[in-house]
Amino acid sequence: MTTKIVRNISLIMAGLTGWLVLCGCSDSTPQPLPESGSGIPTTQASAQLRLAFENAKPGDVIEVPPGIHQFKRSLVLNSDGVTIRGAGMDKSVLSFKGQITGAEGVLINAGNFVIEDLAIEDTAGDGLKINEGHNIVVRRVRAEWTDGPSVKNGAYGIYPVQTTNTLVEGCIAIGASDAGIYVGQSRQVIVRNNTARYNVAGIEIENTVHADVYDNRATDNTGGILVFNMPQIPLHGHSTRIYNNRVTNNNTANFAAPGTAVSGVPAGSGIVINANDKVEIFGNTIHNNNTANILVSSYFSASYAGQREQAEEFDPYPEQIHIYDNSFSGGGANPGTEDLTQIRNAVFGPEGHFPDVIWDGFVDPEGGSDPVICINNGDAQVLNVDAPNAFANPRIDSSHQGCHLPKLAAVTLAPAASPAANGKAAEGE
Repeated sequence: MTTKIVRNISLIMAGLTGWLVLCGCSDSTPQPLPESGSGIPTTQASAQLRLAFENAKPGDVIEVPPGIHQFKRSLVLNSDGVTIRGAGMDKSVLSFKGQITGAEGVLINAGNFVIEDLAIEDTAGDGLKINEGHNIVVRRVRAEWTDGPSVKNGAYGIYPVQTTNTLVEGCIAIGASDAGIYVGQSRQVIVRNNTARYNVAGIEIENTVHADVYDNRATDNTGGILVFNMPQIPLHGHSTRIYNNRVTNNNTANFAAPGTAVSGVPAGSGIVINANDKVEIFGNTIHNNNTANILVSSYFSASYAGQREQAEEFDPYPEQIHIYDNSFSGGGANPGTEDLTQIRNAVFGPEGHFPDVIWDGFVDPEGGSDPVICINNGDAQVLNVDAPNAFANPRIDSSHQGCHLPKLAAVTLAPAASPAANGKAAEGE
């Protein structure tokens, strides 16, 4: 252990002693670590953890011992340069079941920050929110609502917003009523090696510039991976690479709160692009998403179209969506909305299925020569549903086949200016 465990070492020792008593351990007879969802709540250690959050200083490492630590209100950290480290995402559990105050479970208003090897369960609102930080690492964190999908669950599991230089890796997100892993209004982002299940949106990149999303597993969500631009936010997102992911069986009924941005995502959506530019989708396994394996749409097809103020910089049209070298199979046979089912029946018959890519058909009337979609993916086809003309002429659109777009550069994360105590406040490729 480092010498700078927490500024007040006596508090931590007292908390550790309390934990040992509660779990029946002793110095001479090590006991097995409790698994997630079992064991005795570590009340005294929970109190010491709250003090550690509140009193943290740059360079501190807050150790979260194994056990279930119960909290009725949010844990808030406001100091830069802190590491929060547990014993594993199924061993060190921060439980907020029965939370009575706070919009989040854990709220971080800080940079040069690492959180790793723990779980955050059953928060009233968002699980882990990191606000306006630089050099952020979220590693091997599980955010879960343990009673399964429900509109009563918090919106976001892991939620960095307005951050720069952010890495989310090896995490698990289950049961969020909006997005399991969400990165919004951020720059220079890597989301890799994560698992998202039974969320409305598994992984969502929103109004973000330069993001790499790869080696993730998104399954059993309403929509697997989403890349959106929301109209009221000044930062216009672009340049996202989605590659080497498994995006399969995202057919869970949409359980988002009515009126939220994702409440209009059809069940059965694999990868969804809305009003975003320069998105590269390649090398993914995209199977058995019942509406379509990929959907590309403008702001005008969103459920909130016309209901939200638009920033001056907002561009409602997707452009330069590059799709190539993916493995497609299944999907498109059971669309998640009545309108889409009618289109499927009209074009392909009640026993037919959509092609792998659906596009709403909106094109910027003042746009340049850049294509909306470029597809180089074997026999995969694009269905233009002709939304601008009230779906009058849905058709296979071959104009997108065989074109080429320049490849996007890989995202690299710069070293932290003031690394946290373990020297891993930011990690590059």
